[in-house]
Amino acid sequence: MTTTETPAPARTAQATPEQRPKRQREGAAWVFLSPWVLGACVLTLLPMAVSLYLSFTDYDMFNSPNWVGLRNYTQMFTEDPRYWRSVVATLTYVVIAVPLQLGLALVVALALKNMKRGRAFYRSAFYAPSLLGASMSVALVWRALFNDGGTVDNLFGTGGWIFRPGWALVTVALLTVWQFGAPMVIFLAGLQQIPGELYEAAEVDSASRWRQFRSITVPMLSPVIFFNLVLQTIQAFQVFTPAFAVSGGKGGPADSTLFYTLYLYDRGFVASHMGYASAMAWVLLLVIGAVTAILFRTSRSWVFYASDTEGGVR
Repeated sequence: MTTTETPAPARTAQATPEQRPKRQREGAAWVFLSPWVLGACVLTLLPMAVSLYLSFTDYDMFNSPNWVGLRNYTQMFTEDPRYWRSVVATLTYVVIAVPLQLGLALVVALALKNMKRGRAFYRSAFYAPSLLGASMSVALVWRALFNDGGTVDNLFGTGGWIFRPGWALVTVALLTVWQFGAPMVIFLAGLQQIPGELYEAAEVDSASRWRQFRSITVPMLSPVIFFNLVLQTIQAFQVFTPAFAVSGGKGGPADSTLFYTLYLYDRGFVASHMGYASAMAWVLLLVIGAVTAILFRTSRSWVFYASDTEGGVR
């Protein structure tokens, strides 16, 4: 008896993603990217283009815009003293709030790194203000704390800080410093990536704690410090809610809390000078871009990357 063997059906070879035609791969990528591209064009690029056009007009939200050329910009720089007071208040706030916030975040992250028990609880507790700090309700509570007859006044008898030109800006800065949870979490993640062998070798050489911090922790953590510095600086230039709540939307007393964004809001939505406000917005964008470029430029001299010692590329 003879038997015949039925040949097994040949398996259909399926092309891997790398073997598919380039046009098909790019088409799939554009399908997944299309929601983001559409959103960026409609919600970001188009409003930016309209804002740039309005910055050269006298648009007041009620009448058609008329082209005025550079008049908004020249008026801003040469005829508006409140504009320059807003610039000074904003720069002072950035110089005070950003270093204090990052310094406090680093100190707390170092303490949490060496903590054996309860680290998760304290990490969550310190991070919580970052979730609440941007809300208007917390800013109003802050205003009540530092108002005349508030908690600070009752404890120290110093009077309400928010009505004293020299202390009102400090009050707003303290609210920002209190929100150190986000940079703290990033610092803590960076600290946990530093090899323990470096500290063990330093202890063998009898290096002090300060020397270990200065020679190991800071250089190894410098990319994280740089990241937090850029992020918090950009956010500080755009601060609005705390100043609006603490000063009642006026930027007082004596324009001491008249931050740039608060004055931009006042010109655009209170005085209805939307063309002037658009010009202010574009100047702010250029300033933030310039400051960020300067930070990136200076980072080459103080930010350490592991690839620098391995012949790699940053």
